[in-house]
Amino acid sequence: MAREAVDLYRSLDFLYTPSADPVADRDFFVDVLGGREVFAVQAGDERVAAVQLADTPLVLFAGHLEGERPFLIFRVDDFTSAMDALEARGLAPFERFEIPHGPCCTFETPGGHRVGVYQLTRPEVVEHFAGRHDF
Repeated sequence: MAREAVDLYRSLDFLYTPSADPVADRDFFVDVLGGREVFAVQAGDERVAAVQLADTPLVLFAGHLEGERPFLIFRVDDFTSAMDALEARGLAPFERFEIPHGPCCTFETPGGHRVGVYQLTRPEVVEHFAGRHDF
């Protein structure tokens, strides 16, 4: 049975993955896999390191994320419309919050996959974080 495609997603921008050691994960992805460190930010005890391996997605190693599976974070043009469409398809929001780039919401699929959508409302944050190395 074919399903109608949902024309919501613009790109997979972030692979936001839990990390017991963001420094070690960043170093491996840079030194061994040949990625480029984009930023490494720390706020209190929370550390997030971002590595670019390809055009997209940006791989984020986050010490504060729980669980074993990463979040696939997709950019949408209109956050409210995307949320309405996804909820109409039976998805219940897991958590709504703001990321530096704009509003975001995550969902957990019946199979345990973690996905999210966000709208890029603050494009200037890309340059703000680029090159920042707190650790």
